[in-house]
Amino acid sequence: QVQLVESGGGLVQPGGSLRLSCAASGTIFVINDMGWYRRAPGKGRELVATITSGGSTGYANSVKGRFTISRDNAKNTAYLQMNSLKPEDTAIYYCNAEVVGSQGDHNMDYWGKGTLVTVSS
Repeated sequence: QVQLVESGGGLVQPGGSLRLSCAASGTIFVINDMGWYRRAPGKGRELVATITSGGSTGYANSVKGRFTISRDNAKNTAYLQMNSLKPEDTAIYYCNAEVVGSQGDHNMDYWGKGTLVTVSS
């Protein structure tokens, strides 16, 4: 079993910055793609950013140029640096990871419980 724990959320003023972390623990052979998603009040889940094990990244148009996803494979941790935050970035942010638990196993999809980001003056 694998657990993903997000941290770093909070209240920030428009234009401010936050850095989210997602730490994976448990039985892990390799972590493939990792990603950040968000769910704003009254809206569906939205993909924010993804990163492969090799470091290739992808972003939603709404966050390009403002958010940066990164990862530390040695620590099984992904990060989301969020700059120039806007009120419309307010959401619960969830971490996702595709994990192979043991050699020869299939990829399994895991989710964290989320961390709340509120952008407001």
